[in-house]
Amino acid sequence: MSNVLRVALVDPKDSSRETLKSTLLGMDIVWLEAECSRYEFFADVVGQTNPDIGIVSIDSDPDKAVRLIQEVHESTPDCSILVVSGSSDGQLILRAMRAGAKEFLTQPLGIEDLVSALERIGHQRFGKGSTKSRSCKVITVCGATGGVGATSLAVNLGCILASKEENNVALIDLDLALGDSDVFLDTIPDYTLLDVAQNIKRLDFNLLKRSLTRHSSGLYLLPRPVQLQDEAPISPDDLTRVIGLMKATFTHLIIDTSKSYSALDMVAMRESNINLMTIQLDLPCLRNVVRLMMSFGEIDGLKEKTKVIVNRVGLDNGEISLKKAQETIGSEIYWQIPNEYRVMVEVRNNGVPLIEQAPRAGITQALVGLAESLAGDGSKKANASKSGIGRWFGFLSSKNEKAAKPEESEVSAAD
Repeated sequence: MSNVLRVALVDPKDSSRETLKSTLLGMDIVWLEAECSRYEFFADVVGQTNPDIGIVSIDSDPDKAVRLIQEVHESTPDCSILVVSGSSDGQLILRAMRAGAKEFLTQPLGIEDLVSALERIGHQRFGKGSTKSRSCKVITVCGATGGVGATSLAVNLGCILASKEENNVALIDLDLALGDSDVFLDTIPDYTLLDVAQNIKRLDFNLLKRSLTRHSSGLYLLPRPVQLQDEAPISPDDLTRVIGLMKATFTHLIIDTSKSYSALDMVAMRESNINLMTIQLDLPCLRNVVRLMMSFGEIDGLKEKTKVIVNRVGLDNGEISLKKAQETIGSEIYWQIPNEYRVMVEVRNNGVPLIEQAPRAGITQALVGLAESLAGDGSKKANASKSGIGRWFGFLSSKNEKAAKPEESEVSAAD
C-alpha cells in the first residue's frame, strides 16, 4: 500500500506477542506504533496513539478481550480491530465480530491471510481510489534450454528494478545444482536456500531477512546451496511458504529456475505473475518452447502468463528470423535483447551488473525497457522508441542485412 498502516498490539502472553511482533516488524506495509501486555491498558494506548489497526489476541481471557473490543470500537471508531486467536469456535468469532472486530484470524497465522486482512482494512480506511495496492509482483525467469542467458537476465533485471528507490527487490536462485547468481553479483553469501529450508518451521520475516545477502545495487539474494544434495533440500510446500513470506515484504520477487522444470520450478511458475521464457533464435530453442507451451497449456493459467524473451538478437547471420520464430511458437515475442558479447563477458567476469558497469549499452537499455514494461501495465503494448530500443534493433537488422520488415525488428511487449 502507498499508505503505511499504523498498528497497536495487545497480547498478555509474552511468547505469542513476541512472535506476532516479530512478524509485524518484518513487514514494510505496517508500522508498529505500540504494544501492550494488559487488556486493561489497551483502550488508553489506542486513545493516545490513534493507530489505524488494533490487533487483539484474545486467548488469555476471551470474555475480557471481547469487552475490550467493544470499548475500543465505541471510543475510537476510526481504529479497525483485527482479532487473533487459536480458537476457531464459531460462537467466539460471532461475539468478537458483533463487538466491533473487522477481521478474525486463527493461529498459527498464515502470512498470506495476515497480509490479505491488512490490505482489506487498508482499502476500507483509505479507499481503493487513494490506496495503491502493495502486492508483490513475482517474476520467474526460465530458459528453453541451457546457456541462453536466463540467469544473466534474472540478475540484471533484478538489479535494474532494485535501482529504483520505490522498489524492494529479492532474487531466489532455484537452480539447486548449478546456480551461479552469486557469481554474477560477486558475493559470498552467509546463508543459502538450504539454511532457510532447515529452519522453515520457525521461519519469520526477521530470520528470512538475515538469510538474504544484500548487493550494493539494493537487490537481496537467496542463493542455491553450496554443496550438491542427494535429495532436494526444500520441498514444494516449503518453497511456497518462502515465496509467501517474501511476497509480503518485497515489491518484486524474481526467481531464477533450473532448466529441469522440476517440482520446485513448477511451484515457482504457478506462484508467479509472469514467467519469462528465455530463448535464442535457433531450432533447439524453438522446438523446446513449443513442447513446453503444450505442457503449460494443461495447467490452468500457466501458458497465458508465460512470455517469450528473445536473447542475443543479432548473434549471427544464420539465426532464424523473428517472423519465422513467431509463426513456429504461435504467439508474439514479448521482448528482444541484443547480442553484446564483450559487454556481457566483462560484467560477468567482474561480478558487476550491467546497470552499474555499462548503463548506456544497448543491452542495458533493452533490459531497462523490459523492467519498465513489467513494472507498468502489461496490458498495454510498450512503445519501442521510448528508450531508443527500436532504433537499436533497426541498426542490428541493417547490419546483418536481414529482410525482416520494420515492425519485426521492434521490441514487442504484450501481456
